[in-house]
Amino acid sequence: QEQLPAASDAELRGLDAEIAERSGQLQALQQSCRHMEAELKDLNSSMTTPEIAREIEALRKDCASYTEKLERIKSATNHVTPEEKEKVCREQQLYRREWRRRKRMATELLDAILEGYPKSKKQFFEEVGIETDEDHGVELPATT
Repeated sequence: QEQLPAASDAELRGLDAEIAERSGQLQALQQSCRHMEAELKDLNSSMTTPEIAREIEALRKDCASYTEKLERIKSATNHVTPEEKEKVCREQQLYRREWRRRKRMATELLDAILEGYPKSKKQFFEEVGIETDEDHGVELPATT
């Protein structure tokens, strides 16, 4: 650098201005580059036209099959009438009440036997061969 002539203050200010201008251009280009990279990433992650066409075709097929299934259901003649539904509900209530009544009677009878039985309730049930609803994970249906 000693061999080069010394720059004047005007030349140095001119070079500083040029450096500042080029730095501004560099920042603008870097920002533009980041924006374009983000746009490229979005485009790469989105579906291509052929993929969208296949997806639309698959959705149309699904829609057609569901529409056909809906029409079959609507045109079915074996619908349950409200009277039949009510009858089934009444029968279920009747059977549920009977189940509860019989279970209560059996429990009362077994409790009476167990009062004079020297062993535990579990041992008695095993000896006699009694299986309870709870042994099989059965619960009484809730009343509706």
